[in-house]
Amino acid sequence: MTKTNPTATVFFTDLRASTQRNLFDKLGSLLDAAGLATRFKRGHLVAIKLHFGEKGNAAFIPPVFVRTVVDRLKQTGAEPFLTDTNTLYVGARTNSASHLRTAVENGFAYAVVGAPIIIADGLRGENAVKIKIDGARFDHAFVASEIAHADGLVVLTHFKCHEMTGFGGALKNIGMGCAGREGKLAQHSNCAPVVDPKGCVACGECALHCPADAIDIGAVAVINDDLCIGCGHCIAACPEAAINVRWDETTSGLQEKMVDYAGAALKGKEGRCVYVNFIQRVSPECDCYGHNDAPIVPDIGILASTDPVAIDQASADLVNAAQGFTASALASGHEPGKDKFRGVHPAVDWNVQLDCAQAAGLGTRRYLLKTV
Repeated sequence: MTKTNPTATVFFTDLRASTQRNLFDKLGSLLDAAGLATRFKRGHLVAIKLHFGEKGNAAFIPPVFVRTVVDRLKQTGAEPFLTDTNTLYVGARTNSASHLRTAVENGFAYAVVGAPIIIADGLRGENAVKIKIDGARFDHAFVASEIAHADGLVVLTHFKCHEMTGFGGALKNIGMGCAGREGKLAQHSNCAPVVDPKGCVACGECALHCPADAIDIGAVAVINDDLCIGCGHCIAACPEAAINVRWDETTSGLQEKMVDYAGAALKGKEGRCVYVNFIQRVSPECDCYGHNDAPIVPDIGILASTDPVAIDQASADLVNAAQGFTASALASGHEPGKDKFRGVHPAVDWNVQLDCAQAAGLGTRRYLLKTV
């Protein structure tokens, strides 16, 4: 007999509002329906995992919505904190100092959100916990320490397109977003970072921060591939932004690795995770750019679930069911029912992440959509 995957419930609300019921009320109802109040207890340190937005990008979740989540968590007696990890690429969120500054400048100050911000992987992304897993690609993963040590997770995701995974949803938010620098590098690349000799001034900062003594300084820095452990510390340490990732992983391989890391981030938090996807300003590329292009579909709504696979599947289906905007980066598939993600990134099969996550037992692609 063929085994049938179970069906998960995904709760949905559109973005209509009135004087009797505004969007914050509707978000609160979604959280109640998803059982947030029953999943966390007094004293639980709960990480609210989100993306604070790159400097210059405006597509991230508005902080006022985050405040509603914080308030609901506080009602359970839990201690929520907002968190994300430092980026592998060089930008406004490469280290905790600039990351925190960017978060506050984008509106995530305590006075607005009501919770402190803790960057989960340390000053330069070096603080991670090695977690043993039985993944498709990895037997261990490096998860940001403050996420690994948290009692539970509430994952807030701006659902959008992505140039490497087709779309960026809850799975990417936890898989890539909860990894320490070494974990991000392992997912994106199969080899050591590379030095741009035109940008290198041989200052030696990278060698000082290399835990494996894999960098020699001559006229320029040289990374010894045989000694390099792939931690990525040199990328963050370089003041000239002259060390970069070799982006050599295939899109399917990246999605498989990302799912391994998602499983590692969730390990030990069974029954203490809630996922919320915001399908608003669905931009054609990752939020990590210092800009956001015009959305490819109209704003759709907000979803909540305890199943990360089901919520991403439902989000993708809702985007694909919408009429696409012709005055956007969407090149094809504008009609309702057509694949919008392939319409922007035709070479990426976004189904890979959902299939892998379902096979790994992280959730199911079968869902029941309930309107709240």
